[in-house]
Amino acid sequence: MRRAVVLFTGDLRLHDHPPLRAALAAADEVVPLFVRDPAVARAGFAAPHRTAFLAGCLADLDGGLRERGGRLVVREGDPAEQVCAVAAECDAAEVHLAAADSGFGQRREDRLRRALTAAGRRLHVHDTVVTAVPPGALTPQSSDHFAVFTPYFRHWSGYRLRDTLPAPRRVRVPDEVGSAALPKVPAGPAEGGEGAARRRLTAWLRGGLTGYATGQDDLAGDRTSRLSPHLHFGTLSAVETVHRARAAGGPGAEAFVRQLCWRDFNRQLLAVRPQVSAADYRTRHDRWRTGRAAEADAQAWREGRTGYPVVDAGMRQLRAEGWMHNRARLLVASFLTKTLYIDWRVGAEHFLELLVDGDVANNQLNWQWVAGTGTDSRPNRVLNPLLQARRYDPDGGYVRRWVPELAAVEGPAVHEPWKLPAADRKGYPEPLIELPDGLARFRQARGLD
Repeated sequence: MRRAVVLFTGDLRLHDHPPLRAALAAADEVVPLFVRDPAVARAGFAAPHRTAFLAGCLADLDGGLRERGGRLVVREGDPAEQVCAVAAECDAAEVHLAAADSGFGQRREDRLRRALTAAGRRLHVHDTVVTAVPPGALTPQSSDHFAVFTPYFRHWSGYRLRDTLPAPRRVRVPDEVGSAALPKVPAGPAEGGEGAARRRLTAWLRGGLTGYATGQDDLAGDRTSRLSPHLHFGTLSAVETVHRARAAGGPGAEAFVRQLCWRDFNRQLLAVRPQVSAADYRTRHDRWRTGRAAEADAQAWREGRTGYPVVDAGMRQLRAEGWMHNRARLLVASFLTKTLYIDWRVGAEHFLELLVDGDVANNQLNWQWVAGTGTDSRPNRVLNPLLQARRYDPDGGYVRRWVPELAAVEGPAVHEPWKLPAADRKGYPEPLIELPDGLARFRQARGLD
């Protein structure tokens, strides 16, 4: 009886799953395994919103396997130790898993390979499980990665994606392999699992994709797909999502696929420069503000009381939903790093504490892009929250939804509450800083004057 183990990580699905399909082709019985790694919590990545979403993903994955005659095996501990233990219990000759791009994932993969090799077992690592194009598949002549998005997108668009794989009809799991209990599924801001992911993708392709090209920045309209948590946890395949969007066609599909390419762009960068999860990709020699005043400003930003309603609306949406509109993410990040001149790592850490889709590659590198220490070709651009609000929330609907103190203020006046009588502001705070003052401080700090 040939047996294999499939280690699920950020790929919690049955459709279009290369490691699972390869294991089923090579073995009579397969152990679908998920290891709850305590190191994730110790590193601060087990945020409540993501923990709740993960529990839903695991429950859904187990349900899908049971429909096919199998089950999900859950263990807790060091992944290399637990995988080796499970492989020994069922005498599995090989282990399959998705390729990693982060430093954490690469180290896990290396430990696992060494441990399995020492035990006489084989490790098979599969690309394009969590990305559409594998990191390292596209490189310019002079470097090991693309540092500018536009040429990467051009090459990425011409890359031939692999075909989508169907979900297996049957999965046979050895009876003797024991499992810990699945985590309970607590209430959370979003429903986890492949079933929810596929329903959302289908609904988005049918009803939301057409208007995406013109509406993706509409804050009040919220015309985004909200698929990012599912792509992060792998309940959706990036390959399948790109294929289906391209099949739908049109300007909306083109704009949406471009956003999917950004995920791969950030991951190819992190794969070869894992240190950029905590260090500047391109240092600007910033001496970020620290001390009591800076911490007070950062805390006001976290709580959504900066005095700039569009910024505060984004921060309050983040706390309430574990998600934030992409345009709002740009605005709040620019405000923290350039108007308040506070280290991007402060913002990235706060995002990872609350985001359901908190992803090291996308979160850290998008923060660096806005802060000007990443790959942005205009590192000193500053987004003016008033101009951005007038453009992307012209009637103030987004602000009124998330800043209840100003819910009674009609029209665009909601964006400048300091011009209103105190009674109409309902306790909403004064601005932390005048925008020209923040801009002048940033320009001086960057040596632009």
